[in-house]
Amino acid sequence: MTNSAPLRGLTILELGHSVAAPYAGLILAELGARVIKVENPATGDYARGWGPPFHKEDATAFHALNRGKESLTLDFADAADAAILKRLIGEADAVIQNLRPGLLAKFGIDADEVRREHPALIWCDIGAFGKTGPLSRKPGYDPLAQASSGIMSVTGEVDRPPVRVGVSLIDMGSGMWTVIGLLAALCERLRSGKGAQVATSLFETGLAWMTIPLAAHAVSGEVRKPHGSGLAEIVPYQAFEASDGWVMITAGNDKLFTKLCQALPGLKEVGEDPRFALNRDRVILRHELVPKIEEAVRQLTVAEVGTLLDAVQVPNCPLLRIDEVWNHPQTEAIGILTEGDGQKWVGLPFTLDDVRPTSGGAAPRLGAHDNMFKQASQ
Repeated sequence: MTNSAPLRGLTILELGHSVAAPYAGLILAELGARVIKVENPATGDYARGWGPPFHKEDATAFHALNRGKESLTLDFADAADAAILKRLIGEADAVIQNLRPGLLAKFGIDADEVRREHPALIWCDIGAFGKTGPLSRKPGYDPLAQASSGIMSVTGEVDRPPVRVGVSLIDMGSGMWTVIGLLAALCERLRSGKGAQVATSLFETGLAWMTIPLAAHAVSGEVRKPHGSGLAEIVPYQAFEASDGWVMITAGNDKLFTKLCQALPGLKEVGEDPRFALNRDRVILRHELVPKIEEAVRQLTVAEVGTLLDAVQVPNCPLLRIDEVWNHPQTEAIGILTEGDGQKWVGLPFTLDDVRPTSGGAAPRLGAHDNMFKQASQ
């Protein structure tokens, strides 16, 4: 069995706030790295106030993203605090930062200069719209990246107001790309002894999630429209309303579609109609086919649909509320809920030799580790 803390011995300096950099730091902390979170002494990480709900004095959003870290408050404008920051940068294996453009330079910290002084350092930048280009100095948040990358244009329903994906997938995705880049740079450092500068942005992450719709546009000129719970390329592949709730049905190939029609009452003739035999035709005839399936599902309960489709192995599941997800036996079975600070939190979505990496730690109070770092500098 591998150790569940494979990054033990690494020191990460997190100059971050909100979601993107803290999520990257959380991943690394859960994997065993020492993560030192540097915060503004007056405000701390903005996410500390993102509530209610609150756990103790900080928002649950902050706890969810900052477990297992150390908190150090530094005023970059203070000479003594700036000296501590520069010392910690020199001692760290990697720095992760998502501060607004130009802020670090204002206080005399330049990534290129820092890397010349510390060639083994891995410096990770998470920006809003990228390092270059007309929007490179523009600040950004997850909703702006969802809007500007096209994600909101394919989310929701046609002729309805724009809809944002309900979780911060751009921010968290940027944190994930940062960790991927950092680990790649770490592998290279093992060979060469040299660090690297890893850079990503919310906009780039949004474009990455739009890989398939953008490819479709490049090939055909198509401008995708939203399909609600459905998918542009596959039919049927969406949520249907049963008599007592909603069920997601994903007949992702022609054989599954045939099984679907054989299993659900009233769809036998639909399954035998040659016009619907191939997915490419079902996509074109979506407007005709989907109402037929809607009518069939509407006659059944969610449980009945599930029983009928499970029997023929057509992928399906009920749409669950957050409380149902939290208490679902499958959530419990996979052990993704980790303990920390007297609460359960969602852990990393993977295991190493059946062990889920976790720091088991709590999110730190603002400045909880100030004395340890500031006394060391005296």
